[in-house]
Amino acid sequence: MTAQPVAPSERPDAVRRGGHRLLVVAGLVALLGLAFAVLGTSVAYAAEPAEVATAGVVAQVPTAASPGDPTAPTDPASPTDPGPTVTLDINGVDGTPSSPVIVLLTITLLSVAPSLLLMMTGFTKIFVVLALTRNALGLQGVPPNQVIAGLALFLSLFVMAPVVSDINETAVQPYLHGEMTFTEAVDVGEGPLREFMLGQTRESDIALMTRAADRPNPESPETVEMSTLVPAFMLSELRSAFLIGFVIFVPFLVIDLVVSASLMSMGMMMLPPVMVSLPFKLLLFVLVDGWGLIVTALLGSFG
Repeated sequence: MTAQPVAPSERPDAVRRGGHRLLVVAGLVALLGLAFAVLGTSVAYAAEPAEVATAGVVAQVPTAASPGDPTAPTDPASPTDPGPTVTLDINGVDGTPSSPVIVLLTITLLSVAPSLLLMMTGFTKIFVVLALTRNALGLQGVPPNQVIAGLALFLSLFVMAPVVSDINETAVQPYLHGEMTFTEAVDVGEGPLREFMLGQTRESDIALMTRAADRPNPESPETVEMSTLVPAFMLSELRSAFLIGFVIFVPFLVIDLVVSASLMSMGMMMLPPVMVSLPFKLLLFVLVDGWGLIVTALLGSFG
């Protein structure tokens, strides 16, 4: 029996069908191998043995640490133990005021010092008189305000030196040594200052401020309240300063009138009289020692 030859057109189809079968078989084998690998890994992780043998080597597999016990809560602070606090002692050793209180009082005094200097000392009158003297001379910025204020400040300290000394001896030092309370020191220290202000204040000014405040008339100067005495003292000081300024203006006004009349008589109307009178006023002021006379008059006005 002889085999019949296959037609050439039928061979490629058979080859193609055989290749397709091989590819399908290879894909199934690969899928089965992947499934076995996944199952083996899951079983290895799920198992509990602590040792794994690989190529004759025993390796220790770390196990998960068990969680520790929770920390017990701390007890709340007792009322007898308040913890860290900040304290400020008013009194120090032997009843003396503590250093923080002294520093606080010093800073407070420095903050109100300009107001006290203007309202309760002779600074206002001295400054106004010196400023009026500069205007009487016809000078606009000479001497400058800083110089006038400095001179008025030191003259005020010179005038107030006895009062400040009395306050320091009778009130400040006893308070610092613990011999007085703060309230007692304020009441005692007010005495010398009140005496100075009453000596420079007119009774009519005190009566004016008393009526303005709708208060009864004080029985004696010692019973005048500070809220009434301070503005009355300021009015009296301004009045005295303006009177002294008027006396200073008179001689310089005479010089201006003489120079102005002389220029008019000579027909020199375009020349400012101030330009001609200023040298004569400066010469007169220096010859009579004007600054010395003014300072003497100011110091004498305070008694």
